[in-house]
Amino acid sequence: MFFTHDTESALAFVAALTDTDAAASDSGDDELRTVAQLSALITAWKYSGRHDRDARELAEVRDAREQLRAIWLLDRDTAADAVNALLADAHALPRLVRHDDLDWHIHATAQEEPLATRILVEAAMAFVDAIRSDQMERLRICDADDCESLYVDLSKNGSRRFCTTRCGNRMAVRAYRARAEA
Repeated sequence: MFFTHDTESALAFVAALTDTDAAASDSGDDELRTVAQLSALITAWKYSGRHDRDARELAEVRDAREQLRAIWLLDRDTAADAVNALLADAHALPRLVRHDDLDWHIHATAQEEPLATRILVEAAMAFVDAIRSDQMERLRICDADDCESLYVDLSKNGSRRFCTTRCGNRMAVRAYRARAEA
């Protein structure tokens, strides 16, 4: 195990959030265009705390999505600067909390803070773990030539190349067909 459960969960959420963008989504459409889509995402990921369900919140989360995708793709040192900026902007104060059916884990903002702020800070805290453990290379973009999805490589040897089995299979079929034609 490279990361704690809350870090893995936060990183997986960042990947899911960024993969709602048209360039990375399965549908090829922006899957975070409406308040209802945001609510469904937040519900599916069991995000706790304040959720206003309005256009302002949607716009803020969409902006956060872009910021987090950019940080995901940075090298370790540059990511550290970006993460420090996120934490400073939010006046983050890490503390241990228990809620719902989750055991002790870290939150660095109050549950009453805006959703986008909480998303950014929880992601920043997860990035802190990835940076400190020198595991930023496990935050990847799919190797499929037609996919922009992000994923966390939690494989033992760090050899995962595709966001899903579907992308891996699609690329294997293409490689097979190319070899067969040659």
